[in-house]
Amino acid sequence: MRALVADDDAASRLLLQKVLTKWGYDVVVASGGEEAWKILTGDNAPDLAVLDWMMPELDGVEVCRRVRALDLSSPPYLILLTSRGDKHDIATGLEAGAADYVQKPFDHDELRARLLVGRRFAELNRKLLDTQRELRRQALTDPLTHIMNRRAILMRLGEELARAPRQGLPLSVGVLDIDHFKAVNDQYGHAGGDFVLQSCVDRALKALRPYDALGRIGGEEFLIVMPGVGPRDAEIVLERLRKIVSATPMPVQGQEITVTVSIGGAVSEGESMDELLHRADDSLYRAKDAGRDQIIMAPRPAPQAPVLATTTETASPPGCN
Repeated sequence: MRALVADDDAASRLLLQKVLTKWGYDVVVASGGEEAWKILTGDNAPDLAVLDWMMPELDGVEVCRRVRALDLSSPPYLILLTSRGDKHDIATGLEAGAADYVQKPFDHDELRARLLVGRRFAELNRKLLDTQRELRRQALTDPLTHIMNRRAILMRLGEELARAPRQGLPLSVGVLDIDHFKAVNDQYGHAGGDFVLQSCVDRALKALRPYDALGRIGGEEFLIVMPGVGPRDAEIVLERLRKIVSATPMPVQGQEITVTVSIGGAVSEGESMDELLHRADDSLYRAKDAGRDQIIMAPRPAPQAPVLATTTETASPPGCN
C-alpha cells in the first residue's frame, strides 16, 4: 500500500521512510506541507499519510483541513506526527481532519499499530467503493444480455438529446423487435429463447459503432441510440444490423433457425424523448405490418401551421370620426 511521509526534518523523514518501507509500504516522501498537498491531490495519491505537525509553507493541520475539504470518495488516512501532547492540540488536529495522531519521538510498535488501523480503513473503503460500483452496474445492466437495461438506455438517450442541439449534430434512434419471438419460446422453451436473445445482441453489437448504444427495453425489444447520425446514415446502420442478425442461422438445441428482426427508425427533430420514441414505435409497427424483416424510417413530423392572429373591429362611437 502506498504511504506518504511528510516531515521537514531530513533525519526524521529518512527514519520514517526506512521503517515504513521495512513494514511493506510503498513510501513517497515530502519535505514540506505544500509538497505533501500536491502528492495527496495528484495522480496515484497514497492511501496513508504520516504528516509532521510543524512544516514550512503548510503545516500538517492545514494539509489535513484542505484534504478533508475536498470531500473525496476515497480519502487518505491521515496521521499527524507531533511533539504536542496537550489535549486541546490533539483535538485541533482531529477536528481539522486527521484520523489519528502519534507523538514524537514515536514508538515503533504504536506507529505500526496505528498504520495497520489506517490500512484496514483504506482496504474496507476500497471494497465499499467496489461494491457500490458493482451495484450501480447491476442496476443499469440487463442481467441476461449484459447490455444496458431500460433505465440505462433511456438515461443515455436523454443525455444525447440534450447534447445534440448544443453540438449542432443529428441524433437517430431505432426500435428493434425480434420477429416471431413468441414462437421461438413456445417451441424451444425459455432456454432457447434466451439463447436467441443473447445471439441477436452479440450480432447487433458487431453492426454498431463504438459510440452507439444498445439497450433492452422489453422482452424482445431493444433501443438503439446513434449520436451524430442523420436520416441517410441511420438507415444504413439499421439495415446493416438487420442483415447481420439474419445472415447465418442460429444453432438452437440441435437445430438451426434463421432469426429476423424488424426495426423502426426515427431522426430527432428537436421533440421530446417520448415523441421521438413514439415515432420510432409507429415505424416499427409499420415494418411488422408490412411483413417483418425490414426497417422503416419515420417521416419527418409535419410542421405545425402558424396560428394567425385575429382582430375584431369595433364600431367607433359617434362623434369620434
